[in-house]
Amino acid sequence: MVSPGILLVDKPSGLTSHDVVARTRRAFGTRKVGHAGTLDPMATGLLVIGIEGATRLLTYVVGTDKTYLATIRLGASTGTDDAEGETVATAAPEAWEAVTDSAVRAGIAALTGAISQVPSAVSAIKVDGRRAYDRVRAGEEVVLAARDVVVSRFELIEARRSDGYLDLDVVVDCSSGTYIRSLARDLGAALGVGGHLTALRRTRVGPFDVTDAVALDALDGAHTLTPAEAASRLLPVLDMSGDDARDLRQGKRLAGQAGRLTAAIAAAVDEDGVLIGIVEKRGADLKSAMNMPEGER
Repeated sequence: MVSPGILLVDKPSGLTSHDVVARTRRAFGTRKVGHAGTLDPMATGLLVIGIEGATRLLTYVVGTDKTYLATIRLGASTGTDDAEGETVATAAPEAWEAVTDSAVRAGIAALTGAISQVPSAVSAIKVDGRRAYDRVRAGEEVVLAARDVVVSRFELIEARRSDGYLDLDVVVDCSSGTYIRSLARDLGAALGVGGHLTALRRTRVGPFDVTDAVALDALDGAHTLTPAEAASRLLPVLDMSGDDARDLRQGKRLAGQAGRLTAAIAAAVDEDGVLIGIVEKRGADLKSAMNMPEGER
């Protein structure tokens, strides 16, 4: 029997997130595998993979904040807002006169904090049940609604000018649902020269870091975090007695124990260090918001 767990994978460029899931299924001998947050084929970096019952934890991973390293090329716009799309416009020489170092810094500052962002049309967002990128590929014009996101850090690491372009290496900390391609596009638009993404690497997803991830060719025998280990990184932990663990697994409430919970939810762990599930308050009681399948450790 395959043990449930959370696997951290360093995705290489050129593969889809689904490709990584497929490789994980073969390596672990199970079809019950999912991931928390898609990476574009061009992008590299951290994919958080759930195996067997630990896929239930992915719900609590998806909404966490992320960190990216990226390279933004100013001076050209593409149809996909990244290097995989065709160039649709390039900056005229005179447009560069206004693109000073201070203007770049001001443009980055304007895209930092709580902002409203229009996702790239070539994204996985569903429009009337179909992915936006499928509609674009079918020749449809897609305009997605703006969404509120938080960019808590948008920091310039290095700038390089050459061949009519300005390449910016940046690091971005952001809320779930932020599109780094859109930041590149919007920065270029604000500076009047256009912009797109040429490199993207996700280095962090919530409490999980790419330095702890395995390469795709090292999946066989790769270490996974147990559900309890993963949940304890994501949430506060509540230790449960044997009786309370049994009651939670049977779907019963823990009467009068809501005061033990200091956050909205917590990971309930039994005396053997096994994750029972995720608990929440219900009046004065504690109840399960999610239970792990019994027998999975």
